[in-house]
Amino acid sequence: MIGIVMAGGKGSRMSLDGEKLLLKYKKPVILHVVDSLKNSNCFSKIFTITSCNSPKTKKLLQENNIEIFDTPGIGYVEDLNLVLQIIHDVVLVTSGDLPLLDQQIIQKIAHQYDSQNIWTSILVTNKFLTSLGIHSDYSVNFNNQKCNFTGISLINADKISSFENMVENYIIIDDKRIAFNLNTKQDYDLLSTT
Repeated sequence: MIGIVMAGGKGSRMSLDGEKLLLKYKKPVILHVVDSLKNSNCFSKIFTITSCNSPKTKKLLQENNIEIFDTPGIGYVEDLNLVLQIIHDVVLVTSGDLPLLDQQIIQKIAHQYDSQNIWTSILVTNKFLTSLGIHSDYSVNFNNQKCNFTGISLINADKISSFENMVENYIIIDDKRIAFNLNTKQDYDLLSTT
């Protein structure tokens, strides 16, 4: 299994002077996410997807000897699809803005992989997200309840022939380590209270 961390976004919803993934939560958030994957011992290879939108993040990753894959930075989906086209393996992909991620939750998610499914997105229920004081714009109805995407997916890249009409599977894991991503300044402020 290969671990991929998405680290090429603009972070425009944060309205920051600097780059979102360099915000500190003990250390820069992006390093926290990468270390969680490394410490899980689930991956044969780990790399980050960067772009021209995040030059300082890219520099920090290079300084820490973390392998990068540079993309045009068109958008999350477009950049991820570009990478998946050249990978022929099982992938766990996570966004780089999950400061509470740790090796145990990564191990739990990695063990959910089912080779019968091409793409499985990890969800949290909207009720759980709201209980943490967090709001998300990315939701789906699953199991008769509103759920939100965590930015984590398990993908069998070898089985992807086309991104059109692909069946997406879902797993709900209500856990604040994957529910808490930094989309707004309020999210970052809330982080200091956890």
